[in-house]
Amino acid sequence: MAKRSSSTSGTPLVIVESPAKARTISKFLGRGYTIEASIGHIRDLPQGAKEVPEPFKKEDWAYLGVNVSHDFEPLYVIPHEKAQQVRKLKSLLKDASELYLATDEDREGEAISWHLCEVLKPKVPVHRLVFHEITEEAIRGALNTPRQIDDNLVRAQEVRRVVDRLYGYDVSPLLWRKIRPRLSAGRVQSVAVRLIVERERQRMAFVSATFWDLLGNFADVGGQKFQAPLVSVSGRRVPASRDFDPATGRLKDDSLLLLNQQQADELRQRLMQGSCRVASVEDKPYTTRPYPPFTTSTLQQEANRKYGFTARHTMQVAQSLYENGHITYMRTDSTTLASVAVDAARRLVASQYGAEYLPNSPRLYQTKVKNAQEAHEAIRPAGHPFDFPETLRGRLTPDEFKLYDLIWKRTIASQMNDARCRRVTIGLELDDARFEASGKTIEFPGYLRAYVEGSDDPESELNEREAVLPPLSVGQSVRCVELESKSHTTQPPNRYSEASLTRALEEMGIGRPSTYASIIETILARDYVFKLKRGNVLVPTWTAFAVSQLLEAHLPNLVNYQFTAEMEDELDAISRGEMNYVDYLRGFYFGNGQPGLKQLLKDKVEQIDARSVCRVSIGKPQDGSGEEIFVRVGRYGPFLEQGERRASLPDQLPPDELTLSSAQDMLDKAQQGDQPLGVCPETGRPIFVKVGRFGPYVQRGTADDDEKPQNASLLKGMEPDQVTLEIAVQLLSLPKTLGNDPASGEPVVAHNGRYGPYVKCGEETRSLPADYSPLTVTLEQALQLLAQPKVRRGASTSKEPLQVFDASPVTDQPVRLMKGRYGPYVTDGVTNASIPRDMAPEDVTKELALDLLAKRAAAGPSKRATRKKAAAPKPKSKAVKKKAAKPRAKKAKKKTAD
Repeated sequence: MAKRSSSTSGTPLVIVESPAKARTISKFLGRGYTIEASIGHIRDLPQGAKEVPEPFKKEDWAYLGVNVSHDFEPLYVIPHEKAQQVRKLKSLLKDASELYLATDEDREGEAISWHLCEVLKPKVPVHRLVFHEITEEAIRGALNTPRQIDDNLVRAQEVRRVVDRLYGYDVSPLLWRKIRPRLSAGRVQSVAVRLIVERERQRMAFVSATFWDLLGNFADVGGQKFQAPLVSVSGRRVPASRDFDPATGRLKDDSLLLLNQQQADELRQRLMQGSCRVASVEDKPYTTRPYPPFTTSTLQQEANRKYGFTARHTMQVAQSLYENGHITYMRTDSTTLASVAVDAARRLVASQYGAEYLPNSPRLYQTKVKNAQEAHEAIRPAGHPFDFPETLRGRLTPDEFKLYDLIWKRTIASQMNDARCRRVTIGLELDDARFEASGKTIEFPGYLRAYVEGSDDPESELNEREAVLPPLSVGQSVRCVELESKSHTTQPPNRYSEASLTRALEEMGIGRPSTYASIIETILARDYVFKLKRGNVLVPTWTAFAVSQLLEAHLPNLVNYQFTAEMEDELDAISRGEMNYVDYLRGFYFGNGQPGLKQLLKDKVEQIDARSVCRVSIGKPQDGSGEEIFVRVGRYGPFLEQGERRASLPDQLPPDELTLSSAQDMLDKAQQGDQPLGVCPETGRPIFVKVGRFGPYVQRGTADDDEKPQNASLLKGMEPDQVTLEIAVQLLSLPKTLGNDPASGEPVVAHNGRYGPYVKCGEETRSLPADYSPLTVTLEQALQLLAQPKVRRGASTSKEPLQVFDASPVTDQPVRLMKGRYGPYVTDGVTNASIPRDMAPEDVTKELALDLLAKRAAAGPSKRATRKKAAAPKPKSKAVKKKAAKPRAKKAKKKTAD
């Protein structure tokens, strides 16, 4: 272990990023060290004008937080929420004999260590500790071989941060002005959006085709049955989906035999009269090799395929496993295993599966991904020997166990023998038609015994993978049991899932493994994409179309795949010390032989026609009856436009489902909405039925009237074409007074609210049952409902916590995951924090809960609670003050909670 300095009293201070990592390391180092977390980065570029220090506010580059006039020097500030932690670290450093910086080994970790040195300004010896796993052996090894901070890695992180700031803060305002506010652009983010939009364009342009063939059921002389599809008739091959042009739906090769249903049925009847024999038998051996150990992106892809985990959730679970000493560092693009890990895996293979599963020599893997950093190690179980998954089941959350089990199996399988299989193809001649049956047998499962990609149970998957055909020979007669006519329809290209988008970006050399989760999270949060429940795929919004159109037409390099991948090459060259980072930034921003970002953006505000970039053509009616139909992206959402006609578009309608006919139908219905149902008998104003972004509604009056139009939503289950003038008048009469409560004298009122119809008397409200309507409910029925005990919304569900974690280190109370009115949240008894909207409650871990609570506590009370408290009337006396203060504080706290 490293020798401590004798010239300075006190204990060494070890700084890591997170409290969880600090707790794990403290188990190995004991009381001889003080271990504290920085809780991520302690300083960053200013996030807005308020964070820019006063001396720099008037600088023309202040909005960027980067001095582009002076070697692109970043302006770093300590965020308000980190100030307290920085003070704590400075206080601990005063009594320290040495400073050990044990942040993660990647660029971000190196940058955190550098910032700590810059801010803390230590006067004691400083050492950089680097380790791939949090085990006692790894920690002690790092202490014995500390190093200095790697300036090249720091500069590589800094230049990425600066490039992303220049790109985002200079390009995003263009989107605000030409499309709508609160949009963002990003070096990798915008390219990812373009990929998703391009795939949707392919789906929109896709023309499906339908074709028919036959599926034969055959049996050998022993009665063993098997199936074989039709492949040709009289030497003409029957087409497959790949033989059709996706843009026209027509065959690429006219020589193929395209059958319709009638022709397929006629062929079936004719062939059933013929005799069948074996024309050919092919029996070919083949092998499959094990998959390499996990990298960040392949772990995200497999966890998404197998368990449906989002990229973000996978990284959160992996981070917890790493910080608690169960796996190696989880942000890596290397498939290399340390020699001790290879030995540990090989010993497990021999002991658990047998010597026949162990190769003669270790398997070595080379990363094929562009820009891979071979200095890192693949993701594997920490330590050696590896912990068996079952021994950790009680110590891990269900999702942590799933991910650890996945990593363990993949690591072991990577050091196992190949799987040896045989593929058998049998050709059958039935009259002038040829059928082919394919089978597969596994002679030796090899690595498949431990791990099958996409499967939870390798044993059952092996059985399903085998398709055994009867032993047949050429010339042997076979009985045709049945022929079935089968219809097939070509399908558009699949949308990207999180897994396939990650794979595409990685294969193109765009982005880094550590960024994919945050990129997907960002494009979801910015409403560039949304997820369909069916298939869990990423669907672009019309806003994404508008942004991609603007960038493709006016800033094509910024979303060019090759250009973006080359940027990654250059940024990696900086990390290796092969390129000067100031020269690179100067070329990127000001240009070097070709225009830089600043020149590209010059005059774009005047040049770009917002109307053209914000509309997407759906097509022109084929009968020539009208003008071209467009989707327009407005500041308040997308809508349809055809000449002077307009129609709202439903939220989250997949773009490829908006066909020309459905667009015409929406426009026609919207036009019908411009025709009044009739005239209100009370006011004399016209009443309309309309369809808006949030559904159908009725409207009394027009925008041209002196009085503002009155709107009322349709009741649940009502269709626009069912609404008569009488019903519309009744809807517009809501809320409707039914009469007075005999006991209190207060009016009883029927409402149609956001969460459904209800009745109200004073402060008391009751939801109407499904068989009651606010249009017809009587005073007597309302009074009966109000007399019943109030049942809270969602009271049918359990009031117990959804999950309970160990006690919070801050409050010493259990951390609970609760179901709130506005969604799930976590609480430590003092602070409440909502969980992200795209995260399922079962995905919440204790570490995530503590992180959310810490951020919520640092942010202070919500603006709503603060305003409510500030606006509360002051009590007139001390007695009233004591009585009133408690409920007011309680209410404000509840608002902050949910």
